[in-house]
Amino acid sequence: MKKIKLEILGLSPSQSQAGSFALVLGEELGNRRLPIIIGVFEAQAIAVQIENIVPNRPMTHDLFKSFADGMNYTLKEIVISDLKEGIFYAKIVCTDGLREVEVDARPSDAIAIGLRFDIPIYTYEAILSEAGIISSSLAEEEDEDEDAIRETLKTTGSGKDQLRDLSSEDLQRMLDDALSKEDYEKAAKIRDEMGRRN
Repeated sequence: MKKIKLEILGLSPSQSQAGSFALVLGEELGNRRLPIIIGVFEAQAIAVQIENIVPNRPMTHDLFKSFADGMNYTLKEIVISDLKEGIFYAKIVCTDGLREVEVDARPSDAIAIGLRFDIPIYTYEAILSEAGIISSSLAEEEDEDEDAIRETLKTTGSGKDQLRDLSSEDLQRMLDDALSKEDYEKAAKIRDEMGRRN
């Protein structure tokens, strides 16, 4: 299967789940985004590495790096390998020079470890097609639709049940608005409702 390279675009607190964060990955040569909800500790491990902060004591992901280095293992890549019932799965691909091994991991842990080894992150087209959100750069259209979206939200609310009552056009406008405001958690919920209809 064809792999698509991803890059980390953002990490922000979840607005609906206390103690959770939205990790947003984007395809390197495209406009699709892949938001993944992760825990606070994994978010901290990712943020610490992105900001080049050196903790007083090694974190678990730093320990993994030290262990792999000590055992002469080289990490090659991280692959977001599967999506089942809304849950993402990942693999860490590593080698000792003689054999290649794929280690199952949560995407958040895999990415936190991958950042420490400065290795690429990939996913497959099928996963990006199913769970990816297209980021529109048509700012003028987004501005024109804001009033209609606000009116829709006033009359229907923003809960999951209300999304079912909206037309596909309204959902697309809401998705574009959420993306323009970088509200990736809301965008993921809208994406899920749109995907359910297909």
